[in-house]
Amino acid sequence: MLPTWKEEPAEADLPSHRLMLRAGLIRKLAAGIYEFLPLGLRVLRKVEAIVREEMNAAGGIELRMPVLQPEELWRRTGRWEDFGPEMFKLRDRKGQGFALGPTHEEVFTELAAREIRSYRDLPLLLYQIGEKYRDEIRPRYGVMRAREFVMKDAYSFHSSWESLEETYRAMYDAYLRAFVRCGLKIVVVEAPSGLMGGPVSHEFMALAESGEEEVVLCESCGYAANRQVARSRPPAPPPGEEGQLKLIPTPGVRTVEELVSSLGVDPRQVVKTFLYVGRAGPMAVLVRGDQELEEAKLIEATGDSSLRRVDDAEEAESLAGAPFGFLGPIGLSLPIWADEAVRDLPSAVVGANQVDHHYVGAKPDRDFRVDRYLDLHRVACGDPCAGCGAPLSIRRGIEVGQIFQLGVKYSQALGATFLDERGEAHPMIMGCYGIGISRIVAAVIEQHHDEEGIIWPVSVAPFQVVVTVLDPKERQRELGEAIAARLDQAGFEVLLDDRLQNPGEKFHDAKLIGIPLMVVVGPRSLEKGKVELERRADGLRATSPADPEALVGKVKQLLRVEII
Repeated sequence: MLPTWKEEPAEADLPSHRLMLRAGLIRKLAAGIYEFLPLGLRVLRKVEAIVREEMNAAGGIELRMPVLQPEELWRRTGRWEDFGPEMFKLRDRKGQGFALGPTHEEVFTELAAREIRSYRDLPLLLYQIGEKYRDEIRPRYGVMRAREFVMKDAYSFHSSWESLEETYRAMYDAYLRAFVRCGLKIVVVEAPSGLMGGPVSHEFMALAESGEEEVVLCESCGYAANRQVARSRPPAPPPGEEGQLKLIPTPGVRTVEELVSSLGVDPRQVVKTFLYVGRAGPMAVLVRGDQELEEAKLIEATGDSSLRRVDDAEEAESLAGAPFGFLGPIGLSLPIWADEAVRDLPSAVVGANQVDHHYVGAKPDRDFRVDRYLDLHRVACGDPCAGCGAPLSIRRGIEVGQIFQLGVKYSQALGATFLDERGEAHPMIMGCYGIGISRIVAAVIEQHHDEEGIIWPVSVAPFQVVVTVLDPKERQRELGEAIAARLDQAGFEVLLDDRLQNPGEKFHDAKLIGIPLMVVVGPRSLEKGKVELERRADGLRATSPADPEALVGKVKQLLRVEII
């Protein structure tokens, strides 16, 4: 079954999405929901097998957990509401609430709470490979951001932080091995913990121009971080001397650009004021005019995933008592947090909390209160590295895995405790480790394709060899079948293409599908006893005796793999 398309699918933006449709790997059932056809399923199973082998080698124990999860578990951890509209929620005929699992921290922790009693049972590493469900607001890019996807998630339980560190490092290394085996080039970066929680997290990024995530890199010292949490050295304060606070009219001037044009100030002198609302109520957040606020840092610092920016003018005025567009920190009664670059401004321009007015000459901690200074700005290309001072660069990447040190967030909420040597109860210390199995398939294609189609690494290719019979009449077909059977017997995964189609279509499909090696059986094979071979990765062509025994050695040489 090779349902390939010649035409370009209009719905596909990324190469991986386009090629998975054209090569017959997937078909769309609904927005963000895809069927894996035979070729796609073979690749998916290859990735699963690699990940499973590395998890087992690291001491993981595989389970299979329910997709349906009780509402009560999620309420006990506080995430029933926090997860938001991405969670598929439903009620059974008795009115009891359930969710289609977007992740499984609660379920695994509840299992541990029932089954683990003593420190002697720890550490323990459990994992599963299965479907997850998230109601993405904009499902796109094929399986890259889907509403149903295949994931490997693992959870570790420990009696000490030292034990967690040991398993965390083992998972870090196992992930790198798995991704290398799948043919991916990976950068590991510091990452936000987000809804999962915990003090430490790392993401595994497959670098690709099509990636949704931005990765900040230092070529000098090796620093790497997701842009959402990336750090840079605080910028030097703008030139200028401390001035006197003055209220000035600024009719119709609301933006930084308008202030710079109207007042002739440097954008570094301007302070932008944002309003946010979370569990603790409203707060004001300040950043310098030439910088952007990185919201993920603010959420991480507050520990409040429900935090949202106030963009409605009426709501802003009701919360701050000031008109939208002229908000400022002077006289503001709300808690005020500021980026560290604001602290050293000698003479700032800030909103005056009255229509068509600003203050000039404002100085932090003299003219307005700041409750907390911290790193809240978004790192820009060329900013100095926080470690060595070298210029930072920004690349794009696809997140294919993430690991977390969760601590006791879930074990405390769900009563997952163990008894120590003295018989005293303590909450288990936890780690969490996720890999996007179906996303890896797309990421491999993003890193391995050309204008003709996919170029699969041998390790995850749906087949390693395609035997293409140009004219499937009796003698060519018999030779093709004999070659395919011998290669299969030698341990290769072989696709025999003896379709009643012209040679051009067969060559086109072989390259589109991306099978690593093509063996061509044609008239010359019968006349001269030779077959032609072409390697997909680099287009290298070779010939070999048509004798199936002689061909095995040549195929091994060209694929550079050990077949047992």
